[in-house]
Amino acid sequence: MKQIQDAYIVAATRTPIGKSHKGYFKNTRPDDLLATVLRAALAQAPGLDPVAIEDIICGCAIPEAQQGLNVARIGAVLAGLPKSVGGITVNRFCASGLSAVAMAADRIRVGESDVMIAAGVESMSMVPMMGNNPSLSPSIFANTDNVDDYGIAYGMGLTAEKVAQQWKVSRAAQDAFALESNQRAAKAIASGEFKDEITPVTVVERSVNLKTANVTQTERVVDVDEGPRPDTTLEGLAKLRTVFAARGTVTAGNSSQTSDGAGALILASESAVKRFGLTPLARFVSYASRGVPPHLMGIGPIEAIPAALKAGGLTQDQIDWIELNEAFAAQSLAVMNTLKLDPAKVNPMGGAIALGHPLGATGAIRSATVVHALRRHQLKYGMVTMCVGMGQGAAGIFERV
Repeated sequence: MKQIQDAYIVAATRTPIGKSHKGYFKNTRPDDLLATVLRAALAQAPGLDPVAIEDIICGCAIPEAQQGLNVARIGAVLAGLPKSVGGITVNRFCASGLSAVAMAADRIRVGESDVMIAAGVESMSMVPMMGNNPSLSPSIFANTDNVDDYGIAYGMGLTAEKVAQQWKVSRAAQDAFALESNQRAAKAIASGEFKDEITPVTVVERSVNLKTANVTQTERVVDVDEGPRPDTTLEGLAKLRTVFAARGTVTAGNSSQTSDGAGALILASESAVKRFGLTPLARFVSYASRGVPPHLMGIGPIEAIPAALKAGGLTQDQIDWIELNEAFAAQSLAVMNTLKLDPAKVNPMGGAIALGHPLGATGAIRSATVVHALRRHQLKYGMVTMCVGMGQGAAGIFERV
């Protein structure tokens, strides 16, 4: 029987997050974004022989079209990795990237692998939220109880409205939370807090002169998250109309932004660290996922966080930095208030309301954020946690080494 061993993160990076449809990466294929971060992660571990990488596990919430056909393997080929490196795409909706990290760590911890890559990628510009041809089981609509329970037919926005009602989260509190997210993100960008974790991406844009048939190609390098709105005010947020319920409280301003992006981490065993002269950035401590009522999907972290803490033998007050994915301000506040999370530790550099939420990529992206933040600020434990569509929560814990 193989002995449980530690899994270390030896590289962690991400692309900037672009706004979907009109942003940086509106014409950039997700498999190209994935290839970019895979190459960048390898560059952070110069002593590593790529042949030693046994598999790539990549999260993607809508794995079809431009990010279908096993985007993990396609990304590996595009990145120029050895053909011996495999690839598998996994889907736990918004927690896909974090689940990929946990699955890669587990392969190492049980002794089946020594070097793994975990990643996440999503283009919400190219692949719509529900996919190109969504098809729900007709049995879901057999009665109204099923429709309410599955929480799909009316969308994620209404689940946030339900959470706001049940946990008594006011519109004013949601807007104040959204303002804080934008202010923290803008401050972090201005002070260069994200630079260690971001891999600049060269964006190629082409235009055609229809009269001459000439094609003009331009390139620009993007290295900053596109979403934060430093000019956000409470007055401006208060003027926004609700978008999911006529008498609701959830608006575009206090919800996460649809986005494009990718992230990647290299994980290695202690023996691989020594063999290749790698520098551990963090140790993967624990992970947990739990189910909750689908129509209240935003409360998932309320169940997942205590489970991850128990699995890691830690208490909540030991966690120094928490990346709580801000799907909506309503559910973020419901989670924070219920678990009594310290607001100063939650999203110190802003969250998805400001930075964006490229679905299946977010878990990998925010894992890179935690790993680098712990080192930059000399902190010990960090957590990534999020709610998940269809009623789940996930949480993963990292330790700086």
